Amino acid sequence: MSDRTRESPAGFPGAPRPGLSRRELLKFAGASLGLLVSPVGHAATTSLMAVRVWPAPEYTRVTLEARNELRFKYMTLQNPDRLVVDLEGVELNSVLQTLPSKILESDPYIRLVRAGQNRPDVVRVVLELKAEVKPQVFTLQPVADYGHRLVLDLYPTQPVDPLLALIEKNSPMEAASGGEIAEETPQQVARDRRPQAEPAANRIFTVVLDPGHGGEDPGAIGRRGSHEKNVTLSIAKRLKRRIDAEPNMRAVLTRDGDYFVPLYQRVARARRVQADLFVSIHADAFVRPEARGSSVFVLSERGATSSAARWLAQKENDADLIGGVNLAKQEGHLARTLLDLSQTATINDSLKLGRAVLGELGGINRLHKAEVEQANFAVLKAPDIPSVLVETAFISNPEEERRLNDNAYQEKMAEAILRGIRRYFAENPPLNRTRVAQLD
Repeated sequence: MSDRTRESPAGFPGAPRPGLSRRELLKFAGASLGLLVSPVGHAATTSLMAVRVWPAPEYTRVTLEARNELRFKYMTLQNPDRLVVDLEGVELNSVLQTLPSKILESDPYIRLVRAGQNRPDVVRVVLELKAEVKPQVFTLQPVADYGHRLVLDLYPTQPVDPLLALIEKNSPMEAASGGEIAEETPQQVARDRRPQAEPAANRIFTVVLDPGHGGEDPGAIGRRGSHEKNVTLSIAKRLKRRIDAEPNMRAVLTRDGDYFVPLYQRVARARRVQADLFVSIHADAFVRPEARGSSVFVLSERGATSSAARWLAQKENDADLIGGVNLAKQEGHLARTLLDLSQTATINDSLKLGRAVLGELGGINRLHKAEVEQANFAVLKAPDIPSVLVETAFISNPEEERRLNDNAYQEKMAEAILRGIRRYFAENPPLNRTRVAQLD
C-alpha cells in the first residue's frame, strides 16, 4: 500500500496529504479498499487477556488473545515501514498497553509498537519495522488453554537460508541468550567421550536436532511449572555443541530460541540441508504422575505399535493447533509429504538409529519401553532421512521433572544421544542414500 498518508497528532496514519493529484487520491482509495477485513458484524467491547511477542531469526510473531473472536483490519505502509492493525470493538486496557514494553531491542523485525484509541470503537496498533516484511495476519480458534487469538507473523522479504546454520557454530539467538548454558572446554568434551569406532565414510555427517514445541506451544508442563519447550531446547543446544566438536559431524537446530516452528517446516528444513539424520527431542507427559522412563519412537506405515504410542503421536501432531499454523498458507505441505519406495528403507534405518540411541539412554535412565516404538508422527515423515523422536523422560513425573532441569543430567542425556548417533554412523555410514525430489 502507498505510504502517502498523514500522521495524526497521536502518531497514527490518517487521511491523505493535502495536494495529492487525482491519480494519487484514486490510488489511495483503491488501496484502502484492499484492506483485509475480518468477518463482518458488531459485538460488544472485548478486552484482551494477553499479548505475547516471539522474536526469532526466521520471523517475529505477535499474538493478541481475547475471550471473544477479534475483528480487525490491517495494512502495511512504507517510509518508514509499518504494519497498522485496527482492532474493532476492543477496549484499550492495561494488557494491551503492555505490548510496547514487550518489544526487545534485539528483535530482528520490530523497532517499536504504539497502541492508542483511533476511533470510539477502534483501537489502532502500529508496529514500526526495521525493514520491509511480508506479514501473515490470521486468527486461531480456542484450543488447549488459549482463547481466541489474532496472530501477526512478520516474515522477511528474503527468507532466512537454513544452510547458513552449517557455517555458524553459534547462532545470533544463542549469543543473545545470555549464556544460560555454560560452555565446555575441548578438554571437558574429550573427557566425557567414550571410545567408539569411527565411521568409515570420510565426509561430514549432518544431524538436524529438533527441540520439540516452542513459542505459543509450551508442550507438556510439569507440576513444578517446567515447560517441555525449554527443557528440549536446552538439551538440544548441549547436544549440538557436542556434535559440532566431533571431527566428522555438524548439527543444525530447527529452532534456536523460544518460538514456534510448524511440523512440516521442521521436516522441510532437514531436507534443505540434506540431513543424514533427524532427531526430535521431547519430554513426555502422562495423566498419571507415576509414569516414568525414556523412550524412542520412529514412523510407522502400518499403525502404532501400542495404544500409548498412538496417543502420544496424536498429542505431538496437535502441536500445530496449539502453536498456531496459518492454514491458508500451508499449501498442502503435510498432505504432499512424499512417500515412495525409499520410505520403507528409511524406516528400517530409523529403527537402527532408534535402537542405538535407546541402548545408550538405558545407561542413564530407566526405559519406559525396552523396544523402539512406532506411530504416525508428522515430524518424522521425511522420506529420505532416518528420523527418531526421543522422549527423554516424563516431565509429568515430579522426580523426572527435577532431573530434566538439572544441568548435569541434561549433559548426560546429550552425551547418551551422541553415543547412539556415533554407534549408528559407525555401523551404517550413509554413503549413497537416494534423495527424493523436494517439493518447495
